[in-house]
Amino acid sequence: MLLREYSADLHIHTCLSPCASLDLSPRKIVERAKSESLDIIAITDHNTAKNAQVVMRLGEKVGVKVIPGMEVQTREEIHLLALFPDWPSTAVWEEEVRRHLPDVRNDPEVFGDQPIVDEEGNIIGFEERLLLNSLDLSLEDVKQRIESYGGMMVPAHFDKGSFSLISQLGFIPRDMELEVLEMSRRSEFREQGRILDASLRIARIVSSDAHHLEEIGSARTILLLAEASLKELRLAFRGQEGRQIVKRMDSGLTLL
Repeated sequence: MLLREYSADLHIHTCLSPCASLDLSPRKIVERAKSESLDIIAITDHNTAKNAQVVMRLGEKVGVKVIPGMEVQTREEIHLLALFPDWPSTAVWEEEVRRHLPDVRNDPEVFGDQPIVDEEGNIIGFEERLLLNSLDLSLEDVKQRIESYGGMMVPAHFDKGSFSLISQLGFIPRDMELEVLEMSRRSEFREQGRILDASLRIARIVSSDAHHLEEIGSARTILLLAEASLKELRLAFRGQEGRQIVKRMDSGLTLL
């Protein structure tokens, strides 16, 4: 099977995340991804996937593969990316998350709006529950449940000073069989040489964690794949069957 390089940004928020810009409509996200020559993007709003399916439909029309996902906050206040192969598995996970997310009403004046939008960017509703909260599930619980629905878990910005594996636990659990770690774009831990050796034996990617339109594609991972799919990404993370991570780029610079 012929392999080629694919450019991927696997951590992008939409306007549904209250901390993200309202400019991040599904259509604008896909247009920006296309203009940035991204082949694969993942939609990862905080504790919800309600805007992901719309982005998937728009991406399919222009040849951008959209991986549906979510940025989940565990009981330990660790942020994890949950990536899924298709919409049905994502929808099931969405219901699981809703059962474990505190029923606290959002205050838009404090946290920001949480709009659900259509393909044209029209607001069709608002998420009433505050999304910036921890689930009542542990790191281990979340990983097990994501995988039971056919998805994969990626520790988000694992070396960041907050909401990360290193900030919350102080170490990388060796018994979790992690497939890949997402590096933060500016890590005080990495700069101080405090990242544990264990991280160097796990594949690493970098993503934009875009909260504004212009950030999409500003950090990306280049991978050698046969096609744009979650299955192929997992092969590349494991370095199997010729698939591999080619390089990680942040603001045009190649990272080590």
